[in-house]
Amino acid sequence: MALFAVIGLGSFGATVATQLMSLNHDVIGIDANKKYVENIADHITHAVIADATDEHVLDELNINRCEAVVVAIGEDIEASILCVLHLKNLGINKIWVKAKSKAHHMILTHLGVSKIIHPEEDMGVRIAQSLSYPMVSRYMALEDEHFIVRIEIHADHSGTRLHQLMDHVPEIKTILHKRGSEVQYSLDPHLILQEGDILVIEGLLEPLRRLSRHFKQV
Repeated sequence: MALFAVIGLGSFGATVATQLMSLNHDVIGIDANKKYVENIADHITHAVIADATDEHVLDELNINRCEAVVVAIGEDIEASILCVLHLKNLGINKIWVKAKSKAHHMILTHLGVSKIIHPEEDMGVRIAQSLSYPMVSRYMALEDEHFIVRIEIHADHSGTRLHQLMDHVPEIKTILHKRGSEVQYSLDPHLILQEGDILVIEGLLEPLRRLSRHFKQV
């Protein structure tokens, strides 16, 4: 379980926040609009009526405790940029921002945020999944609880044998392993993974959650 903050609780921000809650995370939701906060207050860990363009307010909310912050401020581009600057000043490393326009996107690029989002309303689900499972670079839903997932092996897991990750989730099928231009479909469980390797796996959501937790422990 991790702590996330979502700033801006319109349709997109509210979707991200509630999806993160459904993935068993804690969520702080922040918006200056009382109605938005009241609408979501019973569905997330903590909902706050606050001005996210005030750095002191963000500091008082201990926003730096969060693993990541999603800035989902809608129409007010100036407020979005100010909020990002304050989050940077407070030492937040992972900042995902909803961009309203090409100009907004360009400014956010120069600010060095972690990810810029151009969402449709239903994209909140995808963003929440990516935040919850950071080793996942892409995924495809086959049905509500069934996914094909592309995983990138990072430095922390280089040298790990394939079976060390997969033995405790026998329900998950490993479809392929890719290293450089070489692709293998029949995998040796003692394969030693290297940074930059790609695994494509398939399974139900609950085993995938267990695998995600194991990735963080190895």
